[in-house]
Amino acid sequence: MKNSSVLLIRNFFAKVLTLIFFGLAVVIVLSLLYNIVEGILNKANITEVFLSSINTGIIALAVFELALIIDKEYSGSTSDVKKNVVAGLRGTLPRFIGTVCVALSLEGLIMVIKYSQLDLAGNLYYPVAIIVSTAFLLSALGLFIYLTDERS
Repeated sequence: MKNSSVLLIRNFFAKVLTLIFFGLAVVIVLSLLYNIVEGILNKANITEVFLSSINTGIIALAVFELALIIDKEYSGSTSDVKKNVVAGLRGTLPRFIGTVCVALSLEGLIMVIKYSQLDLAGNLYYPVAIIVSTAFLLSALGLFIYLTDERS
């Protein structure tokens, strides 16, 4: 009885959080579309509009991925509760971390381009730090996958 009530509560919160994150992803995408239309109508610099839109789109994708992970990992049956945690992480973590790495690397590259155009070479430490952190995060993910490989 206690196990089924815990499972029911877990499934309820998983569904609520999944809906919240799906909703946030939709709102971010709508904001992205609004910013594109507003930028075009106001005759803003089209490059700036699309570069900021790429950032917003990647954030929406990361939030969407998070919602999928929560739904997959936490709203399952009792057999899913007892499965190997590391195996579950190996299934969902690479996709989410990959999305985060894409977002971070794009942000770093966009900052390099922007600082280069504005002659702010002294500020290049920030985007370089973002790109190096992204490389470290991706390397850590590769090490995690290598160390948790069941064949070794």
